[in-house]
Amino acid sequence: MSSPNEPSVPTLGELGRDLLDVALWRVAVSLATPFVLAGAYFAVAGAGWWPVAVGCVVALSFVTYGSVSHDLVHRTLRLPKQWNDIFLTAIELLVLRSGRAYRLAHLNHHARYPEASDDPEAAAAHRGLFAALASGPLFFLRLWYWAVRRYPAHRPRLLLEGVVSAGLVSAAVVAAACGWSVVLLVYVGLAYLGTWLVPLATAYIPHTPAGGSPLLRTRRFRGWLVRLVALDHLYHLEHHLFPSVPHHRWPELARRLDPHLDRAGVPAVRVGL
Repeated sequence: MSSPNEPSVPTLGELGRDLLDVALWRVAVSLATPFVLAGAYFAVAGAGWWPVAVGCVVALSFVTYGSVSHDLVHRTLRLPKQWNDIFLTAIELLVLRSGRAYRLAHLNHHARYPEASDDPEAAAAHRGLFAALASGPLFFLRLWYWAVRRYPAHRPRLLLEGVVSAGLVSAAVVAAACGWSVVLLVYVGLAYLGTWLVPLATAYIPHTPAGGSPLLRTRRFRGWLVRLVALDHLYHLEHHLFPSVPHHRWPELARRLDPHLDRAGVPAVRVGL
């Protein structure tokens, strides 16, 4: 994990392999939450409660890419491979994204970072703030297209997911144009808008590719305010060091790593005490 000239990082065995434990109830809640939020949107939007409906899609966008889908990408929920892939596809399709493209791009990112070439997921980390913001609208389309070109063996699944996403968008437009309902079109629009900040939040803000070692190429965030705003999801350094740890264990992983990171002189970006 480090060269002879770099500070050493403890192994997962030294930190505690209990960090990999996932209770059955947590697996069930994780897998059910995206479907509950999607269903809740249509229920409350149909009743005209639009502020609540918008909140449902905002929460759905967050828990999919940031936590549940991310755990499925790394298979940290310990599901059988077939079921893991089925849930990843279904959950990402709820927000019109390709689960297969997400997995291919994200695992490629872990293998390639901090190299700037052939790492579309972290491209924003190598550019300025405005470039990161500008990359948002087409971010997931570019990931899908990159995966289609780079992984021929995965093209059938990638194309199927693309067709389903396009079909949902078409159905939303038709329903609105025919005067039946705008509920699905608003859902599609909100889901799409929810992707715009992903390059900023997951690439530009947490990464520092010019850092001189693996411990300095990703920011170490600490403080109660950043924990509150990011809902305990901004532990990107810890995730890069130990990608097999599920997201709900990141705060504990960070607590156990802190003495080692302090000794290694890894600076902490503190937002709140």
